[in-house]
Amino acid sequence: MMPPVFRFAPSPNGHLHLGHAYSALLNFDRARETGGRLLLRIEDIDATRCRPEFEAAIYEDLAWLGIDWETPVRRQSEHLADYRAALEKLSALGLVYPAFESRAEIARLVAACKADGPWPRDPDGAPLYPGEAKSLPASERSRLIVSGAPYALRLDMAVACQRVAGLTWNELGEGPDGERGMVAARPEAWGDVILARKETPTSYHLSVVVDDALQGVSEIVRGQDLFHATSVHRLLQALLDLPEPAYRHHALIRGADGRKLSKSDCSTGLRELRAAGVSPAGIRRSVGLG
Repeated sequence: MMPPVFRFAPSPNGHLHLGHAYSALLNFDRARETGGRLLLRIEDIDATRCRPEFEAAIYEDLAWLGIDWETPVRRQSEHLADYRAALEKLSALGLVYPAFESRAEIARLVAACKADGPWPRDPDGAPLYPGEAKSLPASERSRLIVSGAPYALRLDMAVACQRVAGLTWNELGEGPDGERGMVAARPEAWGDVILARKETPTSYHLSVVVDDALQGVSEIVRGQDLFHATSVHRLLQALLDLPEPAYRHHALIRGADGRKLSKSDCSTGLRELRAAGVSPAGIRRSVGLG
């Protein structure tokens, strides 16, 4: 029997805070308890926000916490061909279409739709994409692409859900409303999610499922803020014939105001806490692992 595989996958777009420490330590502890492996993945597909100095700081902070991980580290920016191949497979199934509206144009479309009543929102609170681009003739889509117009590649959620129904996942942790055990996936709640953009051949949803499959991750330990996104990930796994990992969502470490921690909040940043004399053991105690 193969040992379980865990991963911690931060984005180098800021310094790590207590919430990251909690998730990283949970993965590290689970790997030790189960005789498993811990991988570190750098999710750096956002070239405008990710910076080398933040990546270097991630390694420094994790090592200071006493966390070991396997090498080499997978950096998403070095594996764009993997995501492109997955996108092409979905396209071949007729599940992907280009949408050319800007964010401002989408907001105007949603506002117009609201005239007929409330417009649905996804689990994160964003309004669903109205789906106007699906009505464009193929010739017009080709003309816009050739003209250099910016676009996003979206998943046709209705057609995708027709192909694979009744999806579930094994929740070893707990969802925001206490969900445990076999949880029914509801990817339709997200609408036509973005899978890639003109300038970037992947999105978080697409790259995370491809990475987890290629790296053999068997148990995903992450925050409850990603609990509902698991529905989209299970759908993509089914469409791409990828293995299904188990999931263990954990409660979030929140600030004094009750909000999810931000990388811009220096009061909870690991570098600032270390400079103030807090020890790795102190970090463990502060997140409830001491």
